[in-house]
This record gives sequence, C-alpha cells and structure tokens, in this order.
Amino acid sequence: MAYDVIVVGGGPSGLMACIAAASHGANVLLIDKGDKLGRKLGISGGGRCNVTNAKEIDELINHIPGNGRFLYSAFANFNNRDIIEFFEGLGIRLKEEDRGRMFPVSDKAKTVVDALVREVRSLGVDIRVNSPVRRVLYIDGAVRGVELRDGKRVEANAVIIATGGKSVPHTGSTGDGYAWAEAAGHTITELYPTEVPITSGEDFIRGKQLQGLALRDITLSVWNTKGKKLIEHEGDMLFTHFGLSGPAVLRCSQFVVKAVKKSETGTAKMTVDLFPQRTVNEVYEWTLSLAKAEPKKQIKNVLKNAVSERLLPILLEKAGLSDELTFANIPKQPWLQLAQFMKAFPIIVNGTLSIEEAFVTGGGVNLKEIDPKTMSSKITYRLFFCGEILDIHGYTGGYNITAAFTTGYTAGKSAAERYAEQR
Repeated sequence: MAYDVIVVGGGPSGLMACIAAASHGANVLLIDKGDKLGRKLGISGGGRCNVTNAKEIDELINHIPGNGRFLYSAFANFNNRDIIEFFEGLGIRLKEEDRGRMFPVSDKAKTVVDALVREVRSLGVDIRVNSPVRRVLYIDGAVRGVELRDGKRVEANAVIIATGGKSVPHTGSTGDGYAWAEAAGHTITELYPTEVPITSGEDFIRGKQLQGLALRDITLSVWNTKGKKLIEHEGDMLFTHFGLSGPAVLRCSQFVVKAVKKSETGTAKMTVDLFPQRTVNEVYEWTLSLAKAEPKKQIKNVLKNAVSERLLPILLEKAGLSDELTFANIPKQPWLQLAQFMKAFPIIVNGTLSIEEAFVTGGGVNLKEIDPKTMSSKITYRLFFCGEILDIHGYTGGYNITAAFTTGYTAGKSAAERYAEQR
C-alpha cells in the first residue's frame, strides 16, 4: 500500500506531524523503531512534560539560541498559543509555572503522550512500531518511500524525517536520520552536546570538597580567552564529582563547548556571582558589618551564615585570608578581594559530558537547505524534516518541545498540502 505521507519517528515532532498531515486530508503512516511512541516526551520536564512556554514569541525565540529566528515562519503556522489551545482541545488542562513553563495539571507526562497517540489513532494514521527504517528511498531527486530493515519497502509521496538528535539515546534518539539526510544531499552541521552538565579539573572538584553543594539564585557566566563575557544565566547550580550541573549550568553549557573549542588550553573560565543583587562594594560593606557586629568571633564563624561553610574556606584561601582572623585584624585589600571573589568565584572548566548524556543535541541538518515556511528540503523533492534533527536548539523550559511541535505541525501540514496539489 502506498501512502500520501510517511513520518519516521514517534517523538513530539513526529506525532505532531502525523496529526497535522492527517487533519489536512493526507493518508499517513507513522513508523518508529521502538516498541512505544513518545518515549522522550514521557521523561521530559522531569516526567511532568513541559509542553510549551507562555512567553511572547520574540522572547521565546531569544530562549532558542540555536537558530531560533529560523522558526518565525513556522510560528506563523502554529505557535505556543496554538500548542496550548491544541492540548486544551484534547481535554488536557494546563497550568503556568515559573518562567512561563506550561505543564499539564495532572503533572504527568503520560497524560500528554496518551492524548497525542490517541489523537493520531483517531485521525486514522497507520502506526508501525518495532519497525526500524534502513533508508529513505530517493529517485531522480525526489522521495519515493522508505525501506525497512527487514527489506520491505513502503511507497509514499512524501517522507517526514522526525528521528531526533543523538541525545538521550535510550529513548531511541541515536542519530539515524542524519545519514538519510546526507543521502539526499544535505549537509549536517557539527553535532555537539547542549543542555548538559559541565566538567572541570579544579582541585576542589577533583577533591570532592564541594560535591553535592547546591547554590540558589546565583548568576553564572562564561568568558572567552580575551576576557569577554559570552553569556550569563541566573538560577541554581550544583557541584558534582565531575564538575557542575543544575539549570544555570545547563543553559551555559553550549557556550562552554564553543569557548573550549576555541581555546588553546582546552579550557574556559566560568564565574559564579553569589550575590547578584549586590555590588562588590555592597558585599564588602555587608560582610565587614557582620564581622564588626561580632568582633571577637573568627571570620569563618561570622560568615558561615552568609556563604556556604563548604565554599567559604576556598574563598578565604583565594583572598589570602586566615579563617581565624577576627574583626580587629581584618586587612582592607584582601577583604575587598574576598568580596570580589564572592561576586565572581572563578571555575576553570574543560568541557561537558558526552552528547549522549546531554538533554539536547546542537547541530543537525543545515537550515540553509530547508524552507522555513514548509520544513521541506530545498534539495530533494517531497522530503521534510522536523524536530531535533534540524540545527535548532533551545534552553530547557519548554523551548525545545515548542520547536519540535511547531516544526512538526508545519512539516505535516505542508506535506499534506503538497500532495493535495498533485492530485
């Protein structure tokens, strides 16, 4: 049997592509190599599934640093407001949490996955699971269908590749689609991990002095070799046995990857601002006043309520201060240095965990070769791409899934309309 549209990949972009294509009149087949659809969706948002973000479009795109501007045309078809309306139309009540994140009221990703799969089935989409695709079939510069690993061929007028990136491979994202894209003449921009923990060889990391220490409401910055700040993010972070993790760290990770790559030493500098709401002078005066209020106490005991007891010895050592000093013996210049280190605690980092351990893949199908209005290939006729296989990536917080849904919807709608034009 020949289909109007074949969608390869049952993740968020693939499921949405099926829904869009089928609702626009196409006869659709969904093929997935796994035994379960929506596996990555099922673990997103800490298992609660952050379905989108409620920010205004321009701000939303600013939170997709990996080519977010490419999505303007797709958002004209199906934006975050449409996503919210879509899910509520399926009977899933949503709630807005901090920073615009939208979750199902049930707090269960399964609610979202089940609703999407139910909608796919209700629209008459044929589904084949446990069916790995060996290759996409191309003849004379156009798509003709797919060949499964068992040798069977399925013909189609259009194929949408929605196979994801290389991150979180246990959900099925193992990069299968890149080879099919290259076979069609596409180039793949270099792949790299994003939204991933950062590694460091600092003594206090290797010595595990700070392992497990969480810092709240800090600002984390990444610097290049010329001392220019590349990015800064507010939020929380965590020291681990290998380096750094936590929301602010994940958001900085792609900039660390690029900074390390450009560095001759294979390292980059990050700084932690422990008190983003205060200036250096304010921190200086504040900490001095704490010592003055208890002049007989050693500064290690005075400051332990202001700064983590585990971090304090490292700060004092960097400033050249003895932890046994009392107020009467505090030297002005080293105390100013202490305040400066509290505002910019330096950490030399040397990379990140692997792309397989990242939440999101950076790089992918070169966007210069994709029509932003349709998600169709500019090289091979009736071939479409959507989701993480494209060179688009955002921060965690509902941005990547928004990109997946909007590109999936656009690809599905466009594939169906292109087939309808030919009938």
